[in-house]
Amino acid sequence: MGDKEKFFEHIEQGYTMKGDYITMGAAMLEGETITNAFVKIPLKTLNRHGLIAGATGTGKTKTLQVLAENLSDKGIPVLLMDLKGDLSGIAQPSPGHPKIDERHEKIGLPFEAKGFPVEILSLSEQNGVRLRATVSEFGPVLLSRILDLSETQEGIVAVVFKYCDDNKLPLLDLKDFKKVLQYATGDGKEEFQESYGRISTSSTGTILRKIIELEQQGADLFFGEKSFDVEDLVRIDENGRGYVNIIRLTDIQDRPKLFSTFMLSLLAEIYSTFPEQGDSDRPELVLFIDEAHLIFDNASKALLDQIESIVKLIRSKGIGLYFVTQNPTDVPDDVLAQLGLKVQHALRAFTAKDRKAIKLTAQNYPITEFYDTAEVLTSLGTGEALVSALDEKGRPTPLAATMMRAPMSRMDVLTDSELKEVLNQSKLIKKYNEEIDRESAYEILNAKMERAEREAEKEREKEKSTSTRRTTTSRRSTRMNPVVKVLTSATFIRGVMGVLKKVMR
Repeated sequence: MGDKEKFFEHIEQGYTMKGDYITMGAAMLEGETITNAFVKIPLKTLNRHGLIAGATGTGKTKTLQVLAENLSDKGIPVLLMDLKGDLSGIAQPSPGHPKIDERHEKIGLPFEAKGFPVEILSLSEQNGVRLRATVSEFGPVLLSRILDLSETQEGIVAVVFKYCDDNKLPLLDLKDFKKVLQYATGDGKEEFQESYGRISTSSTGTILRKIIELEQQGADLFFGEKSFDVEDLVRIDENGRGYVNIIRLTDIQDRPKLFSTFMLSLLAEIYSTFPEQGDSDRPELVLFIDEAHLIFDNASKALLDQIESIVKLIRSKGIGLYFVTQNPTDVPDDVLAQLGLKVQHALRAFTAKDRKAIKLTAQNYPITEFYDTAEVLTSLGTGEALVSALDEKGRPTPLAATMMRAPMSRMDVLTDSELKEVLNQSKLIKKYNEEIDRESAYEILNAKMERAEREAEKEREKEKSTSTRRTTTSRRSTRMNPVVKVLTSATFIRGVMGVLKKVMR
């Protein structure tokens, strides 16, 4: 049996699926595509998370698009983090191209152009469904992790949340939280000390500075009402296709703190909301995090621990997380170890550091007799990738250099008029884009302080009035007292007589 026949049999046996699956493309050997040697990913293991990596221009975004489209076609909703602004074209069918036809002929897979149901979401003032969460929903632990607080400062945050719970003070936005902090070491100092212990002004000052730093990255737009219900991410359209939810993040690329704040909040909310799924045949929701290094680069140890915990736990809820980045080393080892699917596009060896990174990357893939993995990583063309997945029993599938299928939708952004049409059809914009600023901790504490000030002013006026009456009474008493009158008269007479004596001399 020749190498090609042996390789074909190897791929065919390794990718035999009993359940539903997504076809990624066809396997390649020595640069040649083996027609019908399909590389497949079972839906059953798509909640085991994954990585899409590769140098700029090698096809990462198109791979993300292919996965999102096929998931939608299978009735599985998707959430995409669009930091480069080039994913909205999923709403429109591909215009087609001779090179696409040529690619699919090599793969042995028919090409069908189609658009998909899309919902545009926004964290900022860009057009789209506004994503918000209240400070209360965020919780003291997650807020402390994001702010990178010390243990003592975390304790203060926990006390603030407890005080607000005990006194029915809604913590909706950051101005609410700041107001309670200021109150705790100001007008409410005695109240806090009596019930919760003394709070250091230096610690609250540090916390306030970190909140201001978060606000400067735009977090004041994220915290507030109306809170986004994560159940709205798992909608299915009238044709049974899952919605592709695209979060427009082009204007927060330089604000990693806001991005990681949002990501952790979203994942924590999904984990707490979605039911345990058990050993399901398909995921409930799949999230793709583009430019994933933005989460990890500036993350504290506490924040990384939080991310790792969520990655481990959230798959039991039927949620798949897929990190998209240039190099696998952008993702911490503890997180990388949790990822079942790896789609590795070409890496470039320009420096000794690059060559070292390629060797390390090659070690993350199963050993195969058909490839020198490190060499293949540098020779892959655009739209080609090394694929390693998990089969239906959770075992690694054969490593395959793969000619990736082309996206069925348009590989470009929507025009202004197309975007407007998508937004006009949205049912969620009407639900979430009305700004609500109901009475919360900020207003309640301000009113409380104003009442206290009015009461204090009344007391001051009362004391002033009482003091005036006492003085007046005292003067009257002095004038009416006979003894005083006599003494006063005597003093006056002595003064007059003294003057007269001097004159007579």
